[in-house]
Amino acid sequence: MTRKKVKLAYITNDSARKATFKKRKKGLMKKVSELSTLCGIEACAIICSPYDTQPEVWPSPLGVQRVLSQFQRLPEMEQCKKMVNQESFLRQRITKANEHLKKQRKDNREKEVTHAMFQCLTGKSLQNLNLMDLNDLGWMVDRNLKEISKRSDSLKNVTNSQMAAGPSGEHPSQRAEVPVFEVNNDNMHRQQWFMDLLTPQEPLGFGGSDEMMLPFVDNNQNPPWSNTFFP
Repeated sequence: MTRKKVKLAYITNDSARKATFKKRKKGLMKKVSELSTLCGIEACAIICSPYDTQPEVWPSPLGVQRVLSQFQRLPEMEQCKKMVNQESFLRQRITKANEHLKKQRKDNREKEVTHAMFQCLTGKSLQNLNLMDLNDLGWMVDRNLKEISKRSDSLKNVTNSQMAAGPSGEHPSQRAEVPVFEVNNDNMHRQQWFMDLLTPQEPLGFGGSDEMMLPFVDNNQNPPWSNTFFP
């Protein structure tokens, strides 16, 4: 059974808040002790709360004073180098979440354009795609053609190596020629192939619609993804 995710918000119920404080305070002290023992470092903890008349310290008041003295002897820049408060910690979390969201949007957009590309290969029309969609689709087609060309060259090199080696004692003139299929991927052929896709044929759509529209893209406005996703 998975643990229920705890909502990070102030606990309004007094008894529940007090119980949570005691439980998590004990866990925090245990973690500090384990960190100090396992890594051989100097660490301390000071906890002040309305539930205790005196602050609770670990490992001892003398140990806390020793660690604080070491900290105060550091230059001021070193003291603040990795110091965070609640606001800065939340800002770091937000920045990390935004970066993850941006990456996820890019991945989703790439999957959508790939899906549209495969539908184009079945003879569907591109007439209802906007300029941004066509730009992304052109980039996707060009990337796949480059991958095909790279794979073709690799297979051709393997074939040539096998022909050069040949069976032991066999003369090169006795070997049957092996046809090698070459893929011409110059810019003219790419552009001509892509323009052929723009020829009006059967409308391309999603979900049975008569209009071609990539998911999550508003054809009447600028799409939410920019060209930074697909150069």
